[in-house]
Amino acid sequence: MAAGIAVAIVVFVLLIVLAKGLRIVQEYERGVIFRLGRCVGAKGPGLFFIIPGLDKIRKVNLQTQAVPVASQQVITKDNVTVAVDAVAYFRVRDPVASVIKIQNWFNAAQLVAQTSLRSIIGRHELDQLLGERDRINIELKTALDEQTETWGVQVDLVEIRDVGLPEQMQRAMARQAEAERERRAKVIAADGEFQASERLAQAADAMNNNPGAMQLRTLQTMAEIATERNSTIIFPIPVEILSIFEGLAERFGPTRPS
Repeated sequence: MAAGIAVAIVVFVLLIVLAKGLRIVQEYERGVIFRLGRCVGAKGPGLFFIIPGLDKIRKVNLQTQAVPVASQQVITKDNVTVAVDAVAYFRVRDPVASVIKIQNWFNAAQLVAQTSLRSIIGRHELDQLLGERDRINIELKTALDEQTETWGVQVDLVEIRDVGLPEQMQRAMARQAEAERERRAKVIAADGEFQASERLAQAADAMNNNPGAMQLRTLQTMAEIATERNSTIIFPIPVEILSIFEGLAERFGPTRPS
């Protein structure tokens, strides 16, 4: 009887130990095992057993995490103060290093991202910051990768979300854009006038070579004026008579004395 009770107690204790030692880690997690304070590696995903009382487990998430970078007042290379905020996407590549090498890699990544953001933006002018944002994002990613690599953390992407300009600078840029639009409009109008003048010169040459074309153009103009304004037009001398006079003047014009 006593032996049966003892066996039951032993089995019960073993079941409790077994239950406490079983651990389940999800597919996107890893369990870093510490045995008597010494790291023995990472396990998972799935079901595994640890020694209760001797082993401790710390779960590490391997999913990509978005780390927001708070808005920073940064002075650009051309001495313009802008407010820049960004977001960085980090992913744990080595779960053991992310636990041993750094106390809280998420908070550390935020601080490093802020420092790198100020440093990289300070090397560029405002026009580069507004027009070459993709290249600046790559520079930020490279700078962050160099600092987080030892933590076992990889930078997947860095994006500058917003660039806040001072109100005075916004007004100056608006005036600059307006002046640029006016310049383009004047250039286009000047090109149009130049092309029109070329066409008119070609038309004048053609009419000069063909007098009948000039007469037809005159009659067409009379018809357009009469249709649009409903006016009475009086020509005291017909066009044909003017042509005769012009021919006589050319034929019997005054000659210079020899």
